Amino acid sequence: MPERPLNHEPAQNDGTRQLLQGGASIVGTGLLAGLLLVTVLGGFSPTGAHTNPGWLALIVTLMCLPFGSLLLALGVAKWLRNRAIARRG
Repeated sequence: MPERPLNHEPAQNDGTRQLLQGGASIVGTGLLAGLLLVTVLGGFSPTGAHTNPGWLALIVTLMCLPFGSLLLALGVAKWLRNRAIARRG
């Protein structure tokens, strides 16, 4: 088997930018929905939101924050890895 040369340069388009943009926009959407829930849409109590749009905002918030945070964390990890590879190489 021929040996492949080791490439220490990160790929030009490895998806890091898309992960960071997607994660940040999803987290931003979740934060905006949570802010609207608390300020405009009637707030919430231990039993849930007080209005129907409040319920929708609560669902969006509880879906976007964890998923967006994971995407953002993955993007940051890839960015740090690419940065370390670029410094080494």
